Amino acid sequence: MDRLAALAAKVKNQAEAIGTEEATKNAFVMPFISTILGYDVFDPLEVVPEFTADVGTKKGEKVDYAIVRDGEVQILIECKPSLGQLKIEHASQLFRYFSVTNARLAVLTNGVVWQFYTDLDAPNRMDAKPFLVLDLLDIDETLIAEIQKLSKESFDLDSIINAAEELKYVGALKREIAAQFREPSDEWIKFFTTRVYDGSFTQRVREQFTTLVGKASKQFLTESVNDRLKTALGASTPLLVAEEAVTSEPVVALDLDRDTEIETTLEELEGYQIVKAIACGEVKPSRITQRDAKSYFAVLLDDNNRKPLARLHFNSKQKYLGLLDEEKNETRHAIESLDEIYQHADAIRAAVRRYL
Repeated sequence: MDRLAALAAKVKNQAEAIGTEEATKNAFVMPFISTILGYDVFDPLEVVPEFTADVGTKKGEKVDYAIVRDGEVQILIECKPSLGQLKIEHASQLFRYFSVTNARLAVLTNGVVWQFYTDLDAPNRMDAKPFLVLDLLDIDETLIAEIQKLSKESFDLDSIINAAEELKYVGALKREIAAQFREPSDEWIKFFTTRVYDGSFTQRVREQFTTLVGKASKQFLTESVNDRLKTALGASTPLLVAEEAVTSEPVVALDLDRDTEIETTLEELEGYQIVKAIACGEVKPSRITQRDAKSYFAVLLDDNNRKPLARLHFNSKQKYLGLLDEEKNETRHAIESLDEIYQHADAIRAAVRRYL
């Protein structure tokens, strides 16, 4: 995990500066093969660069890397530049080579996102969808054990293939659920509306419940974050955000007029809960509130813009914690993880005391 975290930090810092496929291989792909999977990239008996296996009338085409075990090709890897989005069209060589080698695993990567494929749908034919997707900028820790099964030390093809189908569909479902939380589709809204509302699903009802489903989703995420924080902090004091009351029709109409470009993220809510947990040492939890805006997420005392405790600038790759002095001058502190907010606990508590 430490090696993966180190590579992820490198990717985060360098991805935008890597403009070519060759640079991507050198900076990200070869280190992944060597430090994460444990294969010697300079030993052609283990890692074959520019692997060629002529297919039909296609001559001289190459896959970027082939990983070999016991003299047999086990994993094929095709690389693309780190700044490019991965598309299935990029995997044409993988599709062809998959059927003419003994490989049961294929990887399409831009060094940042790693898509792993096998042949679940038809024997000896690479699937169109990956069974596992590893994003080094947003690592799903539940996948680490599966990645370890691909390593030289722990390679277990049977276990990987047996787990692949579940991984494929669980991963796809998680990504779809996340997408629905960010931007609920009409089908998603109707699915929940018809389970709690007995009337007809008219256009007016759809518009009202679009807001309500979004609000319920946000509150659900907030409560989940609270549960995690209470467990981590051993807190006995409830940390829940004051929930908005169930809306009546006029309030729903007002909500629909709000700026829809503002999207409160899970990270902002987690950061808010950390600031709130710190501030609760000075005042009751109910007095700590939040407001989201386009440029930053504000943590306030008494829901008063004149009593800011902190600002979370999480809308770019580099996150900042903004702290204000007595003259309301803001100083931004760069943070790499939310845990670093605790390093500024004294300043946050001091901000609370200024308003008491």
